[in-house]
Amino acid sequence: MSDISIAEAEIHLKAHLPPWVLDLAIIIDRIDNEVAILRAPFSPRLNRHGGTICGQAIMTLADTAMIFAIAGCLGEFKPMTTVSQTSSFLRPAAEADLVAKAHIIKPGRTIMYGEVNLFAGDMNKPIAHATSSYMML
Repeated sequence: MSDISIAEAEIHLKAHLPPWVLDLAIIIDRIDNEVAILRAPFSPRLNRHGGTICGQAIMTLADTAMIFAIAGCLGEFKPMTTVSQTSSFLRPAAEADLVAKAHIIKPGRTIMYGEVNLFAGDMNKPIAHATSSYMML
């Protein structure tokens, strides 16, 4: 298995994800065979009424982070589709970068299962947790 560089991952992000995902201005902080860490910089555009980051932005970052965790696990990008995603919102987040830390729990030939912990500000206090499965196409 070959490692994927952050530069290669950024190229894939810009070439293969839809523009509305790119609007999150995602930064890839780490990608390897153990974990993918992605960050969406703070933007008031991600906030819902009342100033907290909206759940749609949180789930989008979680889904995107899993794509990169799978690629890191496989050592390459392959076509895939989300089969399921379950999210639990643990506490509100506001005025901080949104960070997703994704890893694969059960790699498989056709189905991959993983989890994402999301943070805003304090990396010791998650704001959300997501589990998801993906089918390799």
